[in-house]
Amino acid sequence: MSSARVDYIAPWWTYWLHNFPHINLRFQPIDNSFHPEEENYQQSLIFLGCVAAAGLGLNLLCLAIYLSCLCCCRKDEEEESKKPNSCCVTWSAVTAGLITCVAVGVGFYGNSETNDGVYQLTYSLYNANHTLGGEMCSTCAGHAHSSRKPALLHLANKVTGTMGSMKSGLHQHLARLDEIFATRGDYVQTLQFMQQMADNVIKQLLGLPDWEEAKMDLASIADQTANIEYYRWLTYLLLLIVDLIICLLACLGLAKQSRWLLTTMMVFGVLTLVLSWTSLGADLATAVGTSDFCVSPDKYLLSQTKGVIGADIVHYYLYCNQTLSNPFQQPLTIFQRSLTTMQIQIQGLLQFAVPLFPTAERDLLGIQHVLNSSEASLHQLTALLDCRGLNKDYLDAMVGVCYDGVEGVLYLCLFSTLAACAFTVMLCAIPRAWRQIACRERDYDDIDEEDPFNPRARRIGSQNPNLTNMHSFCSYSSSMGSQSSLHPPAPAVSNAPMSEYMNQTALFGGNPRYENVPLIGRGSPPPS
Repeated sequence: MSSARVDYIAPWWTYWLHNFPHINLRFQPIDNSFHPEEENYQQSLIFLGCVAAAGLGLNLLCLAIYLSCLCCCRKDEEEESKKPNSCCVTWSAVTAGLITCVAVGVGFYGNSETNDGVYQLTYSLYNANHTLGGEMCSTCAGHAHSSRKPALLHLANKVTGTMGSMKSGLHQHLARLDEIFATRGDYVQTLQFMQQMADNVIKQLLGLPDWEEAKMDLASIADQTANIEYYRWLTYLLLLIVDLIICLLACLGLAKQSRWLLTTMMVFGVLTLVLSWTSLGADLATAVGTSDFCVSPDKYLLSQTKGVIGADIVHYYLYCNQTLSNPFQQPLTIFQRSLTTMQIQIQGLLQFAVPLFPTAERDLLGIQHVLNSSEASLHQLTALLDCRGLNKDYLDAMVGVCYDGVEGVLYLCLFSTLAACAFTVMLCAIPRAWRQIACRERDYDDIDEEDPFNPRARRIGSQNPNLTNMHSFCSYSSSMGSQSSLHPPAPAVSNAPMSEYMNQTALFGGNPRYENVPLIGRGSPPPS
């Protein structure tokens, strides 16, 4: 895009954000033009943050109502342990986890895009400072505290130095030559003509803008912007990591059914919910304010340079196209023509006057040296005043801020919204899971501890040796005594004689089988 770009065109999302209602704290609509120094405009951005704060209050109110209903409207314990409730908690946890993962991915992309846009802005400011200041090493753009000359100072020094050499140095040489050539009227007229040319050059230089009044340390602004962006990027990176860790620990608490871990994550979830809404308000205000600037940056720059630099000069640097005339073309052309004419006059005097007046050679060579240095300064001024370098830096800065920067901030707004939704779902699911865990433990406590099938009773019995004397109905050990100790009295099992038992068996059509006789009556040991 940058190679084919001719002029700056604001992206569509900046117009969308620019059309957001701008309302001050007195609920009065105001102009949406970018005026950061006006109180009403500042209040309109603060109002957007207040909207996010209102959303946070409404979110917390809904959560409080939900938790109150969950605590007051209790169901039967049987209904608490049913499968649909556990499925609801499970699906809520899965939904919160998926939304959190999507939010973190969007947040990483938005944070990277914003950082790229701000880096392009700072790099363009460093280049503009180098173009105007003229002294910056090739590696200074990556260092925040490298020493640089203030912007526009080198350009102002060139103008001031050229005028000084024209006023003082050239005037002294012409005064001495006027004394030497006093007897030659034609040479004196040539010297007067050169003096007029020098005055004309000084007049044209005075017509250039006063760069000292428009002096601005762009490198210092770039350093401050880079420092602020670094801490912003680091803060969002930590917030993304914290959101992901809280979500993972909450899912771990649900899987392990750990009430203390769920309670801890619920507290951190509330704090993260507050941070999400806070970041949403800050990002929304930043996006709207930056979009107001991106829609019409020329208006703001013209208002800032009004009374310092002419509007035609600002337009020349902002647009830099063939349809606009160069405001420096006329004074620089007159400067060049005056220097060329003076050079021709000096060459003629060196050729014809020096043989007659040898003492004039030193002053003529001095004037020639002044003219050569002035011509070198003219070329440097022409290069410094050319619009292409500064216009490229301006376009790169605008693309970095309005394309990558605002787009990244919009993705960060989406991340904050998704994170708020995810943690709201998580805060709704954790209390239900906590109650289910409590109901299961309560049901487990209601089991009869004397029930021999209760594994808890067997654990208690293994811990209490006094309870080991209770025999199980199917336990058997050969070391517990003699076989007779295991035989209860025969009448307790059957009072009928053996012959009667066998006769009853044969009566129902079966052969008498000794396998059907009770084992206790046969005196055999119980089966293993």
